[in-house]
Amino acid sequence: MFTGKRILLGISGSIAAYKAADLIGRLREQGAEVRVVMTRSATRFLTPLTCEVLSGNPVLTDEFTESGWGRLGHITVTDALHCALIAPATANSIGKIASGIADDALSTAVLAAECPLIIAPAMNDRMYRSGALQRNIGVLRGSGVRFVDPESGALACGVVGPGRLAPTDAILQAVRDVLARRQTLQGVRVLVTAGPTREPIDAVRFISNPSTGKMGFALAAEARERGADVVLVAGPTLVEPPRGVQTMAVTTAAQMSAAVRERSQQMDVIIMAAAVSDFRPAVPVDRKVKKEDADLSVPLERTEDILLALGKEKGDRILVGFAAETENLEANARRKLEQKKLDLIIANQVGIPAAGFGADTNRALIMGRSGAVLELPLLSKRELAARILDQVEECKKNQGL
Repeated sequence: MFTGKRILLGISGSIAAYKAADLIGRLREQGAEVRVVMTRSATRFLTPLTCEVLSGNPVLTDEFTESGWGRLGHITVTDALHCALIAPATANSIGKIASGIADDALSTAVLAAECPLIIAPAMNDRMYRSGALQRNIGVLRGSGVRFVDPESGALACGVVGPGRLAPTDAILQAVRDVLARRQTLQGVRVLVTAGPTREPIDAVRFISNPSTGKMGFALAAEARERGADVVLVAGPTLVEPPRGVQTMAVTTAAQMSAAVRERSQQMDVIIMAAAVSDFRPAVPVDRKVKKEDADLSVPLERTEDILLALGKEKGDRILVGFAAETENLEANARRKLEQKKLDLIIANQVGIPAAGFGADTNRALIMGRSGAVLELPLLSKRELAARILDQVEECKKNQGL
């Protein structure tokens, strides 16, 4: 499984850093090329010389000091990787990666790496349970990062609790799983839209909706992991874009329409997961309107129906839409599927607890042109993305794409 695979191993400053030596040895024994990057704190627990001897490669510890990887070692070390693994990962390293901070050898290398990323946390139990860390983990999971959760056990601080680095066998299995992912969309061009749009009333006010973009980002990440060339057109969102995906930021429905239409002819699959505003102020004002001068009535006009326009020029592209409904879920979704010439529509009921806008989970129906309806239970949005792309692949097979 590991023969010929190039794996980046990041080691951060946890007492569990010594276990990374076993990981290096096990990976090398099974044929992998291991490239080690260490934080400065990690070198206080495990020497770079040890890692260099075990890996057979120079070890990168400083992004400014020339090493065996050259003057731009934090870039060179990431060339042609199959997988990146951080084990152990501290709260500090996880926070940097989640925030896009690149201020040491490890964080700069991870930011430059265009490959799947696996993180195995190890830290004090209270640090692991902290709200800040769990938010960062949620951000990274949403962008396609895989986590090998720590065990509960005796920690260096003398307490027993969650935070102990996962066993080496569990970490190696996670790497195997990632490397074994079938590249079923290799060479397929996929465009995904995500997030809300904002339609300005004046210079500081706008019409929008609660979409966070999590569903669209999960779809883009899943498609990328299956080997697709992915373009993500995203409205305003705080979610971290998936790794290895070309991302275009837009604000209004008109901007999203222009970005999608510009690229639609080159795409094999278009998945419209964005919650595009259906209405916009007819006459937006380019300054802030003082409340004492404001008319309490704001005339609205319809925005362009991007999905309808794409359906009219569909050709042999696979077109997927979403329907968020408050009533008559299946009937309304079926009508939308037929009217807009979609291959698939993903329908979900607005207002269900732990599902829909803002949640990390969703419950949905996947409906196809044949009349088939696949009812799914409550799933994480990444799991739902996988189920949706399974159905996209079925459509692709049927159409011979």
